[in-house]
Amino acid sequence: MGNPPADNDLSVTRRTFIRKSAGVAVGLGPVTAQSDETESGGHLKFLEPIDGAVLHARLGKRVADGLEIEVTGTAPMGAKVLIQGRPANNEGGAFRGTAILRGPETEIVATIDGNAREECRIRVLWEQNSRRRYRIAIDDNSFFLRDITQKKYASLFDCFYLGMLRDLHARHGARFTLNIYYTTDDGWDLRQFPDRYRREWEENATWLRLAFHARANEPACPYEDAPVEKLMADLDLIAGEIHRFAGPATYSPPIVIHWGMTKPEAWRKLHERGARVLGGYFRRNRDRWEVNYRVDEFRSEWLSRHDLLKDFPSGIVFSKIDMVVNSTPLGEIVPKMESLAADPRQGEIIDLLTHEQYFWPFYKNYLPDHALRMERAIEFLTRQGYEAVFLQDEMGAI
Repeated sequence: MGNPPADNDLSVTRRTFIRKSAGVAVGLGPVTAQSDETESGGHLKFLEPIDGAVLHARLGKRVADGLEIEVTGTAPMGAKVLIQGRPANNEGGAFRGTAILRGPETEIVATIDGNAREECRIRVLWEQNSRRRYRIAIDDNSFFLRDITQKKYASLFDCFYLGMLRDLHARHGARFTLNIYYTTDDGWDLRQFPDRYRREWEENATWLRLAFHARANEPACPYEDAPVEKLMADLDLIAGEIHRFAGPATYSPPIVIHWGMTKPEAWRKLHERGARVLGGYFRRNRDRWEVNYRVDEFRSEWLSRHDLLKDFPSGIVFSKIDMVVNSTPLGEIVPKMESLAADPRQGEIIDLLTHEQYFWPFYKNYLPDHALRMERAIEFLTRQGYEAVFLQDEMGAI
């Protein structure tokens, strides 16, 4: 993934967001309750949670028959709102009530005066065995593969980059998915990478995997407007090479597409290729959302404050990347991590991202303390009881 400019407008105030989103259908069924829109109310609509939300015990209260969660939204002024048949409080066009989740997937229905013709429906997921976890993705990988090709090391881990990752795994149990390019700008490509390390790749596949990222570093946002067939062709090209030189155990379906932008119609195709969890920034920069796979504004805003959201039609779960390590100064890593871990909406799963090029001294923006930043983040998560996972595997059943 590339590094977009710093965000100057990361949040939308609650009142502004309610005003902008009131009356926009998000659930499975049509919103038929009609009302003149006000600053804090309007059509019947869920705001928390929203359709596709992935929830866990820290976001609710355990009760005898399930997990009780708080539900909020907008409604016509003075309307009697029922949630799962139970009364909700509606003040000034903003309703608040509770719902009980009794299984992995629950449909929550809000109605006005119990009238089924005036209702809003959402489906939410309850990850019943959730626990504190983290994943690490490293984007823009090609230099280490070229280095191994040229230097012909006896072991993969004689390359300092892979050696560093192995040390982090040995000390802290960290796991890494390296999102790779097909080619570099000097003409090297994956066809030149030898298969003589295949056994070593396979022996380390429990903690080190390779995934498609893009054909090359340039151009930026190569798949934002490109035909889906172009994305699939590049994905299949790289997947074939990974299987050839590293074996199927090392291969990971895509987890981050370069610059995090695709046509929405690509999501189902990515799911068909095995993708389950796609990471993005879901960040607002001036007048547009970026690194969000072109997810609509309503869901992007929600994802900017939460861990996970499922798009039911495609099957893809989107994950909010919590920190870009190469963009975070060393002294800010732990304070930011502490803030994230304390927030139940964002702290159950910590999604870390960084970029390969900043580890290499020949790179123009080389960071001498990049490895130390990685260790600082991983050490904190380990002390706090977070488990390193391949989130792709964790969400396979959701």
